[in-house]
Amino acid sequence: MTQADRTDRVRGEEGAPAPAGAPPVRGDLGGRFLGLRHWGRDGRGATAWRRGLVVAALALCTGLLLGFHADAPNSPGNLGSLLETFLPWLGLAVPVLLVPALLRRSATALIALLVPAVLWVNLFGGLVTDKSGGKGDWTVVTHNVAAANTDVPGTVRNLVDSGAQVVALQELAGRALRGYESGLAPAYPYHAVEGTVGLWSKYPIADVQPVDLKMGWTRAFRAEVTTPQGPVAVYVAHLPSVRLKAEGGFTVAQRDVSAQALGDAIQAERLKKVLLLGDLNGTMNDRSLAPVTSQMRSAQGAAGDGFGFSWPSSFPMARIDQIMSRGGLRPVDSRTLPRDGSDHLAVAAAYRYE
Repeated sequence: MTQADRTDRVRGEEGAPAPAGAPPVRGDLGGRFLGLRHWGRDGRGATAWRRGLVVAALALCTGLLLGFHADAPNSPGNLGSLLETFLPWLGLAVPVLLVPALLRRSATALIALLVPAVLWVNLFGGLVTDKSGGKGDWTVVTHNVAAANTDVPGTVRNLVDSGAQVVALQELAGRALRGYESGLAPAYPYHAVEGTVGLWSKYPIADVQPVDLKMGWTRAFRAEVTTPQGPVAVYVAHLPSVRLKAEGGFTVAQRDVSAQALGDAIQAERLKKVLLLGDLNGTMNDRSLAPVTSQMRSAQGAAGDGFGFSWPSSFPMARIDQIMSRGGLRPVDSRTLPRDGSDHLAVAAAYRYE
């Protein structure tokens, strides 16, 4: 008789018919959830809804940063700009937090993870697909060639092989500048250099004017490029670098002042068709670049394939090199060029006239 009672209990625990009036076996419903067992109460009696609350909280915090990044305070240390510079990487929190959510068998954490996942897709899902629209009428390239470039001839070959009609360069200086001038001359008969930035073109260049970035020296200019379809105002710019300092945080004050000055110059432009090529030391998500990004269209965002990260070249983590336009220019392709001797990747975009 004792053996029979024990057999009934065992059968009930294994899912076989239990004796009439026997209490429900804990964990039976959880054992069927998603085809997994042991999603019921754990050894401490906590259910799948009570476990993993810390993981759920972290997931919701990630969602808050994604959803309200523009409201994140910039003090201290300009943390808001730092967050927005690397904002796409917050998506990595989802798979990272998914592991402990599954190990803890937490339904609460899994549901909470939907918040950052959905927000990330809403913000960046459109960037991960290929939006290229075929062959353009002309191609432009911008490249911070780096003052410490270890392979100027290789960089020249990389630029010429791109097939671009217009090439903008930043961080030009000394002997390297002479190397670019002589190396690019056969392919680009027209060029202009102001300070440490330059423009090379297969089309005539005229009306070159420095743009004051409030820095005390020239790192931007405006030129009129006469294309077969008419004149285009081309701005070449290298905004001040940002720094991570222990005592000052993410230092962006000078970059932000220069961004406002560049935005003012572009806003006052008289020509309808406008191109901006340069190293802006910031991403399209960075609120501090709004004076520029609010009035122009990103080639990568409109016609790129993926994020198009350009810096650092050894392991690209952010797109701080930008090609933007306004007026009757439609980007149909955007890409990065192969790595050369710079710490940046060159970025290219093809445009079609509208």
